[in-house]
Amino acid sequence: RCGTSAQEGDGKSSSTTLNDFSDPVYKEIAMTNGYINRMTRDELRSKLAEFKLDTRGVKDVLKKRLKNYYKKQKLMQKEPLSGDSYYDYICVVDFEATCEEGNPPEFVHEIIEFPLVLLNTRTLEIEDTFQQYVKPEINPKLSNFCINLTGITQDIVDKADPFPQVLRNVVEWMRQRELGTKYSYSMLTDGSWDMSKFLSIQCRVSRIKYPSFAKKWINIRKLYGNFYKV
Repeated sequence: RCGTSAQEGDGKSSSTTLNDFSDPVYKEIAMTNGYINRMTRDELRSKLAEFKLDTRGVKDVLKKRLKNYYKKQKLMQKEPLSGDSYYDYICVVDFEATCEEGNPPEFVHEIIEFPLVLLNTRTLEIEDTFQQYVKPEINPKLSNFCINLTGITQDIVDKADPFPQVLRNVVEWMRQRELGTKYSYSMLTDGSWDMSKFLSIQCRVSRIKYPSFAKKWINIRKLYGNFYKV
């Protein structure tokens, strides 16, 4: 299972301490990553071929592919530890929101896509996904900048449900998968903006209560930076 420190919806760190990557397996992964960084392109391709992995791509792509393979193998070999700090599932979210070129400070960002990926922490496999577009309310017409950046077109959001309905669909999707009842889980984002900014603003715009499932989450960008000291 996956255990890590969570972050509160207000941006403050949770008081729960969850191993801080002190387990030897994470140190072994870090050492392997350092070894991979020193490999030549030919060495990378040879090692990837040995594991029957794709050998195409530039050197950085090959390094990332090999690192991901080793990391997955090491974590799957590791016996799960007991305790309430570990989750059965990780629910990854990455919103798309309305935007303007130059990011003017007065612009109100509205969520236009609500995607979720459900990761089983025992198998490290994706078990399910959820994805719905959202119709913006304050700025219903997307800017060309937003369309080019997100790939979401005007006709897509015009036909989409408003945010309150999409959020109800999300809650029902989670209920059907017994998240928070039979199975423990945590939300995960790449940074704090998805929850602390985009979702918070959207709930105010839609005049609805901030969802309880989003009051605590894993900030993978922060954890990655702390672990690799970057």
